[in-house]
Amino acid sequence: MRFDRSLYKKLFSIVTPIAFQFLMSSLVTASDAFMLGFLDQDSLSAVSLAGQVSFVYSLFFGAFVFGLTVLAAQYWGKGDEKTSGEVLAITVRYSMLVGLVFTLATFLAPRQIMMIFTSDEKLISAGAGYLQTVSISFLLAGFTQAYFGIMKVCDRAKLSSVIGSCSVVLNIILNALLIFGIGGLPRMGILGAALATLMARAFETVMVLIVVARKRCMRLQVMSVFRLNNKSLHRDYWRYTTPLLINQLGWGGGITMYSVIMGHLGSDAVAANSIASIVRTLIASLCFGIASGVGIIVGGMLGRDELEEAKKAGGSFVRFSILIGAASGVVVLAVTPLVMNIIHLVPQAQEYLKYMMFMSAYYIIGNSLNSTIIAGIFPAGGDTKFGMWCDLITLWCVIIPMGMIGAFVLELPVLAVAFILTLDEFVKIPAVYRHYMKYKWVKNIT
Repeated sequence: MRFDRSLYKKLFSIVTPIAFQFLMSSLVTASDAFMLGFLDQDSLSAVSLAGQVSFVYSLFFGAFVFGLTVLAAQYWGKGDEKTSGEVLAITVRYSMLVGLVFTLATFLAPRQIMMIFTSDEKLISAGAGYLQTVSISFLLAGFTQAYFGIMKVCDRAKLSSVIGSCSVVLNIILNALLIFGIGGLPRMGILGAALATLMARAFETVMVLIVVARKRCMRLQVMSVFRLNNKSLHRDYWRYTTPLLINQLGWGGGITMYSVIMGHLGSDAVAANSIASIVRTLIASLCFGIASGVGIIVGGMLGRDELEEAKKAGGSFVRFSILIGAASGVVVLAVTPLVMNIIHLVPQAQEYLKYMMFMSAYYIIGNSLNSTIIAGIFPAGGDTKFGMWCDLITLWCVIIPMGMIGAFVLELPVLAVAFILTLDEFVKIPAVYRHYMKYKWVKNIT
């Protein structure tokens, strides 16, 4: 692999704050699981399932921010700040609108939502309380995530990382205070975790508003949020965002179905799967950061008509993603004994966790490669449809049917079902790489 020092220096100047932000965000989920695990396994399992609602919402704003990155990165790359600001306004409009829908749904019908994930009454009641308490955070996230997206595009990735990290630190501190009732505060348990999340999101919102007011970041064109001033740009936004949204919902809905399947296999399976997923997500933060950074760099090159340079950079990043994935898998194996000693589950759940950690180690290799190509390189050149079809077919036509048949028809052991659910990244690698080599993504879309 030819090493281009300047290219990778630029990559890591973008990736480091983004990956750190992913890591810090994942630490919130980890702290919830770690602290609630000290209370009881049911609280841990309930928050794990309730957290799937936040995950589903993240698919929506993730797609909207992806769409922002696709367009704004190329417009910013060619020096068009005005149009980049209009893309931000469009993104804020739709991310906050969907956030409002999630806020109303979780406040008004939390029990009905929890019943989708489990039939265990204890988990339903605990999870419903969590969702209702945290409900307003979905609306706030619609605003902050759109701004974090534009900060990364317009060379303010460090600023978004600082705000996000401070929010995470506050969340973790409040978790400890409110879950256990430290410092004279009431011992709130699972509701304390929800309230801590809500307060941290409010802090995040205030900080973004302060940054914008001090002109440290692009101002929001408020009227453009409510009015279509540039219909052509609006069409372009949805042209590239719609496949990303379908892809996100198709992929994320499939991942959520994994939780539904596990949720009906018992609390032990849910708890073990939750811990393994958290550890994998923490360690994969660098992989996610690289995918985001690659998309921004390649998108900027394409926006400047540096097509051959973008093609060469893409090949270098693909090879690099495999190395990062393999290294991440080794880290997962290395921390497994530590995780097993820190997290105290019932013996059956502990046994499940040991083998699920091993599955996470090889899963992360395929995840690193696919996320760099599907979520980074392809969207950078406006090629958003292939990833959509690839994920939809892999998950909904292959993995989920196999998982449901294994769990509910053949009644396979929990670990056998878990193994089936980790095959998706490897099933699609041949198709992803074959499409990558056609180089349809090498184009300027502005």
